[in-house]
Amino acid sequence: MTAPRIAFLDVDGTILDHGRTIAASTVEAVRAARAAGCLVYLSTGRSAGDIHPDVRAIGFDGAITNGGAYAISGEETIVADAMPRDAVERLMAYFERRGIPYFLQTDAAVYASPEVQAATADLMNRWLGVHAEADEPQTAPQGAPRFRDLAEIDLDHVAKAVFLGEATDTVAHAQAELGDRFHVVPGSMPLPGGSNGEIGMRGTTKGSAILKVLDHLGIDPSASIGIGDSWNDVEMFEVCGVGIAMGNAEPELKERADEVTTSVREDGVWNAFVRHGLVAV
Repeated sequence: MTAPRIAFLDVDGTILDHGRTIAASTVEAVRAARAAGCLVYLSTGRSAGDIHPDVRAIGFDGAITNGGAYAISGEETIVADAMPRDAVERLMAYFERRGIPYFLQTDAAVYASPEVQAATADLMNRWLGVHAEADEPQTAPQGAPRFRDLAEIDLDHVAKAVFLGEATDTVAHAQAELGDRFHVVPGSMPLPGGSNGEIGMRGTTKGSAILKVLDHLGIDPSASIGIGDSWNDVEMFEVCGVGIAMGNAEPELKERADEVTTSVREDGVWNAFVRHGLVAV
């Protein structure tokens, strides 16, 4: 019996457009591919508890979340690699010493101080307002994290950290100071004049989780495609048979992919699925 084809899809900038809309063609592509016997998994930096219901409603065979710290196949947990407590404490001390706003993710939720919650909401609303179409209704952004109070977090279950720096070199400084133990990459939140980053443990990436899922399923990586638009997608591009960058990805990221599809607003997922035979036209 021939093993099925499998696709891994990023969420923000790949499925979700500017945190607001999902193209009808993306929904059709995922459902048609699954109906034809292909497997389709989410592969996101978001926590499982912060994936918008509209994304979940599309229907997937599993999900890699928190940038690779967690993964499920159906209802079965394949990866569950929370950060060691001392690593979390080191990150918190680093952010607080430098005055860098941050939030922490568990698999269930996202946690931040009230001040960071307010700043993030303001940032997202301003950015989404700039990118909204003139006739687009101003609804609550799907892209904004839904926070819980940082004081309530269990430090033994943290999967990932996200930070918001006022300086353009904030990510570079974090990479230099924390790179001995952590995987630090630029994030996808827009910060004019600043920089946003994501931090996980070294060796914990979307790519590492994908390999574990493929091994669990008995599927060779050559039968997989990975589609994304952010720097936390690089390792996904590296391990999948074909790594595909969205047309809205940064030019430097496109160079790391095997090919480039159209943008999230121009049916990028649909066009990639058609090109690779996951859906028929």
